[in-house]
Amino acid sequence: MTIKKPIIYIIIGGLLLLAGIFVLFNHDSRGGSEELTLEASASPVIPEIKKEVVAIEAGDTYGVVMARTNISQHSTKIYEAAKKHYDLAQIRAGYELELIYGYSDGEFRELVYKIDTEEELSVVRTNDTFQAELRPIPYEVKIVTKEGEITSSLYEDAMRQNIDERAIIGLADIFQWTIDFAMDPRVGDTFRFIYEERYLDGEYVRPGRVLAGKYVNEGKRYTSYYFDGDDDNTEYFDEDGNSAQKMFLKAPIAFKYISSGFTTGMRYVEAFNVSTGHRAIDYAASAGTPIRSVGDGTILSAGWNGSYGYMVSVRHNGTYTTNYAHMSRMAVKKGNKVKQGDIIGYVGSTGFSTGPHLHYEMVKNGVKVNSLAEVMPPGKALSAEMKEKFLTETQTWREELDK
Repeated sequence: MTIKKPIIYIIIGGLLLLAGIFVLFNHDSRGGSEELTLEASASPVIPEIKKEVVAIEAGDTYGVVMARTNISQHSTKIYEAAKKHYDLAQIRAGYELELIYGYSDGEFRELVYKIDTEEELSVVRTNDTFQAELRPIPYEVKIVTKEGEITSSLYEDAMRQNIDERAIIGLADIFQWTIDFAMDPRVGDTFRFIYEERYLDGEYVRPGRVLAGKYVNEGKRYTSYYFDGDDDNTEYFDEDGNSAQKMFLKAPIAFKYISSGFTTGMRYVEAFNVSTGHRAIDYAASAGTPIRSVGDGTILSAGWNGSYGYMVSVRHNGTYTTNYAHMSRMAVKKGNKVKQGDIIGYVGSTGFSTGPHLHYEMVKNGVKVNSLAEVMPPGKALSAEMKEKFLTETQTWREELDK
C-alpha cells in the first residue's frame, strides 16, 4: 500500500513535535531538580550567640541591675569571680552590662562590662563555674586625618567639619603645654591632625588616640607626636624629640571646659594694662568650672583675700607662684601638695567681681608677669638612641602632616 506524501509529512511532523516536547520537559525537569537541590543545600546560617544589653541607670547598684536580668541566680557567683579583677559594686550609671547567651540553647555564657574606653571585664560561665579576666576592648581601628582653618575658634571650626568633639579635645590636650586655646588662637591659624577612629561590630564608637598634630598659630608651627618608646619614654614629643610636657600648663582651665563656646573668640585684650594695675588674665567661664593648678607645687594660701574673694596661691619653686582668684569654692587647704592638672577650686564671682570668671596671675621672683609670654624650657629630651627610633617611627606622620 502506498502512503501519500502529505500523510507522511504529517506523521513526521507529529513525531518531531513529540520529541521536542519530551526534550523540553526533560530539560525543565532536570533544571527544576537542580534548583531544588541547590535550595535544599543552602541551609540558613545560625549564629552561635545572641546578646542582651542592660542599661545601668542613675541610682542603680549591681544587685538592682542584676535583678532586672534573667540571670539573677548567678549574680553572687559572677560578683565573686570578678572581684579580684574589678569590683562590680563600682559599676557606673550611663554604662551597660552585656549578657551573652548561646543562640540555640539560650544558656547564659558571658557577662561583659566596659570599665573605661580601653578595658573591659569578662566573666565567662563554664557549666557552673565562672572565670573572670580584664582584657583590652577589641576595637577595629581606622586612621584618619582632619584639617581646618580658624575663623572663630578651634572648637567651632572643627565641629563645623563634623569632627567628633572628643577628637577635638584630644587635639587640644596634646598642645596644652604650648597653646592656650582660650587666648592664643587667631583668625587664619590652621590645624591638621591624625587620630584613630574606633569601631565595634562595624559601627563607629569613639575616637581613639591622637597620633600626631600640627597647629600653626600666627605663622608659628607647633607639632606633637605620640611615641611608644619604653616605660620612661611613652608620651607626646615635639618634632625634635623633646617631651611635650613642661613645667606649666598654658591655661588653668582645661579645653574641654571652654569648648562649649563661653570663651569663643576671646583674645588677649589689655589683660596686662599697667595703667590699671590689672596684671592678670581673666578667663570668662561658667560658675563651677574646675580650676587646675598649672604645675606641681605646695598650697601657699587658700581662703578669703579681700577683693580677690576666695583665692588659692600655689608655690611651685623658688621662682614661680601662681594665684587663682574669685573662686566659688576651694578644693585644697594651705600646705597641701598638688600635681600639675590637679583641681584646686571652682570658678565663681566672689570678691570684687561683676560675673563668673577666673582671675589668674603668674608671679616670677615676686613680680607679676604675663604668663602667655613666659617662655618655658623644653621638656625632657629623648636619648640619642630613643630619638633615632622616634624619628623613624614618626616619619609617616610627619609626611602626612606636611601634605
